[in-house]
Amino acid sequence: MGEEYDIVNLIVLGVISWTTVFLLVRKIFSDRSFELCNRIVSTIHGILAVILASLSVEDWSCPVCPLASASTPKQRQVLAVTVAYLIYDLICCLFDVKFTLDNTVHHLVSIVGLAAGLAFQLCGSEQVAAIFITEISSPLLHARELLKEFGYRDTDLNLAADVLFAVIFSVARMVGGPYLTFVTLTANNPLLIKLVSTFWFYKIVKMVKYKLTKRRKQVGMPGKLD
Repeated sequence: MGEEYDIVNLIVLGVISWTTVFLLVRKIFSDRSFELCNRIVSTIHGILAVILASLSVEDWSCPVCPLASASTPKQRQVLAVTVAYLIYDLICCLFDVKFTLDNTVHHLVSIVGLAAGLAFQLCGSEQVAAIFITEISSPLLHARELLKEFGYRDTDLNLAADVLFAVIFSVARMVGGPYLTFVTLTANNPLLIKLVSTFWFYKIVKMVKYKLTKRRKQVGMPGKLD
């Protein structure tokens, strides 16, 4: 019971911390857009999530092992930090001029899925691996847009960020994503976890399709390259 309270406290503290970081960034870059400030916070979370997820792995010869097992304290901390970030980001999305229902549903399902893992204290390996796969390309995703807003569009630095993002995103989402979905669905995991895993896989397929379609359009229209 005491550990459950610790996790809840960590989530609450996390929401407050992410919000504070955003307000500080907003103050520093007061002449910049709401979206840019939120992207900076998202970049910080992406880096932190990957580091914490990596530190929680017990055996790198099989990062998702043991499957369908009790989560470790380190794994629960990773989940709690990300749940806190998702709650913060969901609130930010409500104030963003680019609010979309699809993004809200994505946040809610992710929060429910990770919270279920914390409640069941199961599937820690699978869920931490999911966070690693989704966040490993996140810093570069945001860096591409940040570089453009800071005046580095069409530079070698922006090109390098584009290439690195494309490679890491493709490997993580198109190789790691399907594999993780398969092992999660075939393991003895709670039904809710399997449903959320299926939803995440659907989102991965949808995003990969969108990226490929966008790239084909850009190749056909050289003047429209970002």
